[in-house]
Amino acid sequence: MLRALSVVAAIGIGALGVAFAAGEAEHPHNYPYSFDSPVGGYDMAQVQRGFQVYNQVCAACHGMDHLAYRHLGEEGGPFAAYNVRDHETGEEKMQVGRPEHGGLFVDVVDNPWVRSIAESHTISDVDPNSGQLTDRPGRISDHFRRPFPNEIAARASNGGAYPPDLSVITSARHGGADYIRSLLVGYDGHNEGALYGNLYFPGGMIAMPPPLVEGAVSYADGTATTVEQYATDVSAYLQWAADPHMEQRKRTGIVVLAFLIALAGLMWLAYKTIWRTEAH
Repeated sequence: MLRALSVVAAIGIGALGVAFAAGEAEHPHNYPYSFDSPVGGYDMAQVQRGFQVYNQVCAACHGMDHLAYRHLGEEGGPFAAYNVRDHETGEEKMQVGRPEHGGLFVDVVDNPWVRSIAESHTISDVDPNSGQLTDRPGRISDHFRRPFPNEIAARASNGGAYPPDLSVITSARHGGADYIRSLLVGYDGHNEGALYGNLYFPGGMIAMPPPLVEGAVSYADGTATTVEQYATDVSAYLQWAADPHMEQRKRTGIVVLAFLIALAGLMWLAYKTIWRTEAH
């Protein structure tokens, strides 16, 4: 009996310690993302920049097992391509991003941007002829390349810490994209051994060193290359990765709400018509 009480007490003290540590973290800053409103959508230029940050910085330690390269070029993806006809010359050209008017979606197998992204990664695979493990350029059907072959190798390369998969990280963390952005800019310069001070991480110390450095990733569109901009962009990309069909769902929701409002109006008119001669 005494042993059981001791175990319960230890669990309770541990839970209080976790709760206390969690309480030390500051609340994530509420950033005005374009997708926050009920009718908002993704800023695809921002999502493209965020993928660039992930690809050049975060992918060194964090995988995205739920994503394949083809997802980048599907409708609603940041690198979806469309054939657009020039109204002046009549020539048809391919562009990334949905045009304002018209445009024909290009199947992902014919998307040169997605193919180029996939081929820029080296994938380990079994050679069908020799049966030996070999490296080959990525295909659009491949899932994102894993930075480590297994958890043991990942921990060995990161001082015992295991970098989490980022496929659905914004859905798995309270605060979503706001939390990820705040975490990336929340380092306070305080270190304790292999841990780094972070204002937004539960307990105030995190095993991940500051990943973003000003000017480390160059943007072709001239966007500022600051840590804050990197954090904003990669958080938007991770939000898209966790919820790529958000825009379609919102559009469907608006149509359903409009239908229900119209149906409610018709039902009210029917009620008034049927019962208008009855005394209530």
